[in-house]
Amino acid sequence: MAGKDSPLLRFGLGSALFNLKEYDEAIPHLQECLKQMPDHSAAWKLLGRCQMASGNDQAAVDVFQRGLEVAKKKSDIQVEREISVFLNKLARKSD
Repeated sequence: MAGKDSPLLRFGLGSALFNLKEYDEAIPHLQECLKQMPDHSAAWKLLGRCQMASGNDQAAVDVFQRGLEVAKKKSDIQVEREISVFLNKLARKSD
């Protein structure tokens, strides 16, 4: 029986790798999740956190900004708030 790829599978893999602090390994799974499901606001947030944890601050800002747009369109207030916190942390870090 062949496996079937899905955005939720990719999000789960990315999330598990994030929890193991395997940020660089999580990134491609989250990117694939978002390729398959571009409106997955939690995946945008987690991808941004992986980029941030990997020291890719500009990539994190770009991802968080896109994720913020998605969260606003979906009225996903919790993710919107969390992404805003991370963007503020990155802004303070670059000052």
